[in-house]
Amino acid sequence: MTDPTRITHWIGGKSWDGEAERVGDVYDPATGAVSGRVDLAAPAEVDAAVAAARGAFAEWRNASLTKRTQVLFAFREILSARKEEVAAAITAEHGKVLSDAVGEVTRGLEVVEFACGIPHLLKGGFSEGVSTNVDVYSIRQPLGVTAIISPFNFPAMVPMWFFPVAIAAGNTVVLKPSEKDPSAALLMAQMWADAGLPDGVFNVVHGDKAAVDRLLEHPDVRAVSFVGSTPIARYVYETGTKHGKRVQALGGAKNHMVVLPDADLDLVADAAVNAGFGSAGERCMAISAVVAVEPVADELIAKVKERIATLRTGDGRRGCDMGPLVTRAHRDKVASYLDAGVADGAELIVDGRAVEADGDPAGFWLGPTLFDKVEPQMSIYTDEIFGPVLCVMRVDSYDAALQVVNNNPYGNGTAIFTNDGGAARRYQNEVEVGMVGVNVPIPVPMAYYSFGGWKNSLFGDTHAHGTEGVHFFTRGKVVTSRWLDPSHGGINLGFPTQT
Repeated sequence: MTDPTRITHWIGGKSWDGEAERVGDVYDPATGAVSGRVDLAAPAEVDAAVAAARGAFAEWRNASLTKRTQVLFAFREILSARKEEVAAAITAEHGKVLSDAVGEVTRGLEVVEFACGIPHLLKGGFSEGVSTNVDVYSIRQPLGVTAIISPFNFPAMVPMWFFPVAIAAGNTVVLKPSEKDPSAALLMAQMWADAGLPDGVFNVVHGDKAAVDRLLEHPDVRAVSFVGSTPIARYVYETGTKHGKRVQALGGAKNHMVVLPDADLDLVADAAVNAGFGSAGERCMAISAVVAVEPVADELIAKVKERIATLRTGDGRRGCDMGPLVTRAHRDKVASYLDAGVADGAELIVDGRAVEADGDPAGFWLGPTLFDKVEPQMSIYTDEIFGPVLCVMRVDSYDAALQVVNNNPYGNGTAIFTNDGGAARRYQNEVEVGMVGVNVPIPVPMAYYSFGGWKNSLFGDTHAHGTEGVHFFTRGKVVTSRWLDPSHGGINLGFPTQT
């Protein structure tokens, strides 16, 4: 067995050469072994990263749009050529299967490609002659040092929701990835350097709450982007805004799939399995609740159960369908909900604890799990489990299904499956959720639209990437100018009017 790899910070264009006061274990979830030890940043290391970003800001913000986009294009080419390497690092530390990890990197690349078009997105407006010899125009300018705090479930894609747009707009970045799977961030940091990004524009600090708190209170950090659970998202938003920062904090989810009686149940069953158990359910856009409008529940459950039986759970490097959960503690927490669901009266149709995994017995295994007859007061419904647990709820009508979804405190994503265009149109209008799929189980928008939910799934008023992302990472400025001729009007203390 090889010794665990040291994983450290990336500050000012190079690996940090200091000695950490604290370190954390990084696991291979498919074997249970410690594969790395990550340095956990103290406030001093966070300060060093912020100082590097602040020092690089003036040069980078003044770089021409042509220069910035050249670097973006180069980064895109390097990452595209090496995406399998990044995916392998994700699988080794998170556990998701390789095909899913490659898909994650590919979706992140879409945001990089979107950011390559930043010159068009930063164009302002111009009005000539609003008054005699007076022109008015608007411009958008970068904020300065921005911080990104990202979760364990998408160690490449979620940071790429933010940093390509932030960097393209002229900001500098300090990324704090999850300490559970930190290596993908460092691979991308090296790729930025290879692409010609000036030292200090992109920095990575690893850590836990101590690092997060320092970023939230640091006076030189202008904006914070966060993705994680709702309680922490609320904390990040409230703490960051209290310290005068612009904050977008994307929180948790309980995503519903509404199934109307006219839906194609084979399509629905495929979608429910794909959206419920992909990445072992560790997705903020995973479908965790199927709301079946009777009389389809019995037939649908039989089809889902049939498909679950064909799934192969195991090491993501072996071509399996579903990998392990990220840590033993998280696996045990998710598994505890199975007992809770049974105790509350739900019917356990498929018990994931009985899975025979294709992998090391010490891996963090929990197979696909299916519950029926779930009620809104049960903890398996009220809590964001973040694991491979799919709950079926039975209702009598479209209106009852809509009420279930709208009564939930989360509003991240939802889907409706139906062949009735009028019902689908009504649902997309009436549902109180930020992202809606019509016969699409995971409605993650393309990069040129913006990602984000409603209610307790978002704190702040700006979503990720797309035009909202550009606005988040820039400030608007309006300039009113007049180039005087020799016969200017002289002194006038009255309020300026347009004449």
